[in-house]
Amino acid sequence: MSEQTEQNQRGVVIVGAGMAGVQTAVALREQGFTGPVTLLGAEPHQPYDRPPLSKAVLLGKAEDSAFDVDFEGLDIDLRLGVEVTGLRPAVHELDTETGPVPYGILVLATGAAPLTIPGTEGVPGVHLLRTLDDAARLRPVLAASPRAVVVGAGWIGAEFATAAREAGCEVTVVEAADRVLAGALPAEVTEPMARWYQEAGAELITGAKVAGIEEGRVLLADGRALPAGAVVVGIGARPATGWLDGTGVERGPDGSITADAYLRTSLPGVYAVGDCASFPSGRYGTRLLVHHWDNALQGPRAVAANILAGEPAQVYDPVPYFWSEQFGRFVQYAGHHGGADTLLLRGDPAGPTWSACWLQGGTLVAVLAVGRPRDLAQGRRLIETGVPVDPAKVSDPGTPLKSATV
Repeated sequence: MSEQTEQNQRGVVIVGAGMAGVQTAVALREQGFTGPVTLLGAEPHQPYDRPPLSKAVLLGKAEDSAFDVDFEGLDIDLRLGVEVTGLRPAVHELDTETGPVPYGILVLATGAAPLTIPGTEGVPGVHLLRTLDDAARLRPVLAASPRAVVVGAGWIGAEFATAAREAGCEVTVVEAADRVLAGALPAEVTEPMARWYQEAGAELITGAKVAGIEEGRVLLADGRALPAGAVVVGIGARPATGWLDGTGVERGPDGSITADAYLRTSLPGVYAVGDCASFPSGRYGTRLLVHHWDNALQGPRAVAANILAGEPAQVYDPVPYFWSEQFGRFVQYAGHHGGADTLLLRGDPAGPTWSACWLQGGTLVAVLAVGRPRDLAQGRRLIETGVPVDPAKVSDPGTPLKSATV
């Protein structure tokens, strides 16, 4: 019996029942895998989508966001409330609180865990927003319309502030950096976004570090104390990979599993996908760690193809994409602007709709669209094809991006 046949008979075990894990299981079946597929989820809930947590679920417009997947019909062995505590690659087994789970092929899709402020664990009124339980705890809090303090002016902070204002809360957002989205976008792009907070009636305090959080107030390093009926911490997330210590799975300084171009890890027969894994991008010449929904949707298709082939078959090198709904605006981003040499704006950032385009060597490498979905769709195609573009045409908001080629 070949090693591949034996692995297929033992089956594929997927650790993590979020978007990446669920889509890997579904992709395996869609692509013709007939061996056993086991999906292990640490949470007790039916697998669910995360983006609605900061929107419809949080505001009580939806009870949950469960995936519409017939696990039984697809013959996927879904095991919920199973926390994986260890990996023993020499014997192809996972350790869980309910006993060992053998695997033939292993897919790590454990996602990311939100960063916390040391010393705030257990303080009444302090919340994270990462899980369905988090949203369930926050929903009645928002309904009571307390004075809310949001720590972090990143994507999740802006989305929560949006929901809190919609719920009628007074909102103050505190950011340690000197501007919003400092780690994600350049100042020229984020400067107009700061005004969105004021327009929405949310107070924004930048350059302010949190020294501590007590029940009912947030203490800043400069001595100020902000009254807070609820505090939401949204300061980023880190790959949930601590349980892999000592297993031989290579990880980067950020904790991400360093997958190769086929999403294979350093261990034979072990793949990694989604928020927990970085991958080398030939398109951008760097390693990318993408904590966004589209990556967790697209990566599993490559993993499934490579598992079925039994050898490297499909390189994973996407144009990263994400979106955010905040303060009445639909913001979309595609690409990676880290190596760009030119930034061009389309339209007036003070207006309701505009875009930012990044060029590198005369080709489009990233686009951010605020209320301009056609710019995003057409720009994404230009990034994928890598054709040269005319900067003057790119800068003209009246010229469709698809017509901006040289």
